[in-house]
Amino acid sequence: MNKRSLKERLVAQALDAGFASIGVCRPDAVPELPGRLAAFVDAGLHGQMNWMAERMHWRADPAALWPEARSVIMLAEPYTPEHDPLAVLEEPDRAAISVYAQNRDYHDVVKKRLKRVGRWLIEQAPGAEIKVFVDTAPVMEKPLAQAAGLGWQGKHTNLLSRDLGNWFFLGAIFTTLAFDVDEAEVSHCGSCTACLDICPTAAFPAPYRLDPRRCISYLTIEHKGPVDVGLRALMGNRIYGCDDCLAICPWNKFAKEGRDTKLAARDDLLAPPLAALAKLDDAAFRALFSGSPVKRIGRDRFVRNVAYAIGNSGDRALIAAVSPLVDDPDPAVADAARWAILRLREDCI
Repeated sequence: MNKRSLKERLVAQALDAGFASIGVCRPDAVPELPGRLAAFVDAGLHGQMNWMAERMHWRADPAALWPEARSVIMLAEPYTPEHDPLAVLEEPDRAAISVYAQNRDYHDVVKKRLKRVGRWLIEQAPGAEIKVFVDTAPVMEKPLAQAAGLGWQGKHTNLLSRDLGNWFFLGAIFTTLAFDVDEAEVSHCGSCTACLDICPTAAFPAPYRLDPRRCISYLTIEHKGPVDVGLRALMGNRIYGCDDCLAICPWNKFAKEGRDTKLAARDDLLAPPLAALAKLDDAAFRALFSGSPVKRIGRDRFVRNVAYAIGNSGDRALIAAVSPLVDDPDPAVADAARWAILRLREDCI
């Protein structure tokens, strides 16, 4: 079969399956990746994300992950919010949950779609092999997506697209088929620094560079134990992730509407009351976040974040909600509760 014809049909199939953009690159399309990743880890910027160092030889070299692969097909699926993600920050007694985590786990949703496209490809090219990846394997999706022409890594290090803004998930299909590659994208950020200026914790030491150890997404999701006292007040009411640098990007005026209702925000997760979340035990937490990416961090880390948010609320009435957590079995939760109570009492002096 003519590879050009097959690629054209593959693009049509991907768009029909619900993806908004597709591009192809070679597994070795980013030769500087090993050096960049090694420097990042050597500087300790990965914090507690030890998985970045443990499988760095695969993460830094996609060709080593599966030597038989000849092409990497990168695909984008929008999850553009219908609401203003920054509005909840003006409601300090409510919780801010990152847009991507306000419904079903995107890993499952996107992977099913990838498998659908992958099965079609195998049917069209008997003997071909594929492997699909959605953010759970040692694959650097963003550099590969830029190499495949889907967009560019903006100054906030997330992927941006002139056609999609930055509200989209990435998925990858590695295949033994050798497709023609697409032209890599270049930065179109220009002189804009909106994403850098809005960061609550100054987590960007320079454009296109992120220090995850100061990033609220890292602190609320990946960081175990107590958060540094100097950063707690800067977290505001963000209890799972942070969307500030994404939401402020002017390229979002071109964002496309998400097509899958499983990724649309649940009403009860748009701005849930902090007082109610502080009461969650393990069973209630699991029930509320069944099928959600939030479930991954567990009840203790989640409630720790809620306690920090209560401490930042300025609402002394919430002392009653956080006080029971002073005796919580988890040391980080108990510490967060004591900090919150002290902060609220000091605010009222």
